[in-house]
Amino acid sequence: MEKLTYAQAIDMAIEGKVDEAVVEKLKALKVQLAKKGSGKKGLTKTQKEGLVLIDRIIEMLADAEEGMTATEIGAELGVTCQRASALLAKLTPEKGDGRVRKDKVGKQIRFFLA
Repeated sequence: MEKLTYAQAIDMAIEGKVDEAVVEKLKALKVQLAKKGSGKKGLTKTQKEGLVLIDRIIEMLADAEEGMTATEIGAELGVTCQRASALLAKLTPEKGDGRVRKDKVGKQIRFFLA
């Protein structure tokens, strides 16, 4: 007899054709599914670093009366302008929680504590 697959074992169990081989295969499937985990494990390393950087951005903006640009924030944090912009987007009302507001000052977009 050929090797019994999980799909074949399930089909046979649905049809009521349960024998010892089907039971063993379904038990093995149950073990496999248990190994996969049951859901969310928590924040990734990058997400945890992002939370720390967001706290630092809030502190920096609290001290900056004229606001700061994403480039200035990125340079201060030691990250790229793109990373700083992504973190700032999480703080603006349009995409985030609204702790930071952005205003156009001349030709620059400057960020201020809300």
